[in-house]
Amino acid sequence: WLTAGWGKLTNPAGVWVGAKAGTAVTGFINGALAKTGGDHPDVSGWYASFLQHVALPNAVVFSYMVTFGEILVGSALILGLLTGIAAFFGGFMNTSFLFAGAVSTNPLLLLLARLIVLAWRVAGHWGLDRWALPMLGVPSAPGTLFQPRITPAPSRP
Repeated sequence: WLTAGWGKLTNPAGVWVGAKAGTAVTGFINGALAKTGGDHPDVSGWYASFLQHVALPNAVVFSYMVTFGEILVGSALILGLLTGIAAFFGGFMNTSFLFAGAVSTNPLLLLLARLIVLAWRVAGHWGLDRWALPMLGVPSAPGTLFQPRITPAPSRP
């Protein structure tokens, strides 16, 4: 994730982030839309409709979202920070790429993301989650960071 996002961020042509942002996403979407025909289309009709009516008109926004989303997911997984959430969003991006007809390594990465999401409770043993999760809290236990401070009432003499 990190290397893919970093490659997009530092692309000298600026087709992901910069002056020509959205160019690469537009090409990817048009390629996906070309896979909607035939007896066995690679891209479902409902997803093609989403790409055509939502993603394509907002290609610049999606370009930035993909670039920085990949960087954030990769960084969080490497650091072990909010590991389950990062894996969920990594899996979400993989699913989106699969729906668009791009197979590549996406099935393997999706499987790994699902395994990390399932193991989120123990995923923080070696990463920053070891300290972040007790402070932020988890669904079963509130964190120490956002607990209200209770000050004792003044005693009367």
